[in-house]
Amino acid sequence: MATISAQNRPSIPYGFAIVGVLFASVCFGLVPYFSRSLTEQGVAPYAVAFYRYIVAAILLLPVLVLHRKEWRAIIWGLSAGAVMGLGWIGYVTALEALPASTVGVLYMTYPVFTLVIAWAVFADAPTRRALLAAGLIVVAAVIAGSPASIPAEHLPTLLISLAAPFGFGFGICVLVHRLSLIAPLARIASVSLGSVLGLAPLILGADVAELFPTEKSDWLLIVGIGLVTALVPQLIYTICSPVIGASQTAVAGSIELPTMFAVGFLAFGEAITVSQALACALVLGAIAITRSRKTRTVSTVLAKSPKR
Repeated sequence: MATISAQNRPSIPYGFAIVGVLFASVCFGLVPYFSRSLTEQGVAPYAVAFYRYIVAAILLLPVLVLHRKEWRAIIWGLSAGAVMGLGWIGYVTALEALPASTVGVLYMTYPVFTLVIAWAVFADAPTRRALLAAGLIVVAAVIAGSPASIPAEHLPTLLISLAAPFGFGFGICVLVHRLSLIAPLARIASVSLGSVLGLAPLILGADVAELFPTEKSDWLLIVGIGLVTALVPQLIYTICSPVIGASQTAVAGSIELPTMFAVGFLAFGEAITVSQALACALVLGAIAITRSRKTRTVSTVLAKSPKR
């Protein structure tokens, strides 16, 4: 993956960039709070996914228009966004029935899907270190989703939740291999708009009662999921990730998973089991293993460029 040149590197302090990545990752980890709070108010999972992407899609649309000559790359971005948006329905659906900690561990399997898709579709063979890390993540997913941790009736929901890391992994591959011609904000815009377009048929065919929360005060949750868990942290990543580098971004970004655990415990009173804690430790260990090489994530790819 192309490295950022000195002239394109943002002139912000290293320490500030570290704090920025940590803050953005915590914001990403707050998704379960907004998501479950909305579904508890009767909002359909696909509507929750739609609300997460619509704010960025609207606000950044002018940026996408400016880069319309790069339409081939934009089409790839739209396609990736559609897959990610539809996959995220599985994540929101799982949060209705499963602990946030369990869903969080399963979501963090996206590096495994990334490696498989990159290898199969883009001929990007993984390193031994990456395969080892992927193996640890698979073990963590098995532990978190074992019959001892999840009632048998919820296993189909657990499998559906894997659509989210699959979509995210596909998005990473597209961002790495197909979106090098457009600037960071245009990449965010194309992926966000693609998610909105992919979810639009479900929104247009839905019952109005499934689209909006019952309490007016809960509209703040809709604003929050669009700004606090999507647009704002994406922009912060775009600015801060190039300063600290991809591997350090991946390590700092791993705070997203403990944040999900904290949300489940503090907001929803979910006890953290030994198996969930072990699964979390394995995922964090897998991330640490890859820290010495350039780790590709959606956020760091969005922030890096040949002229990104």
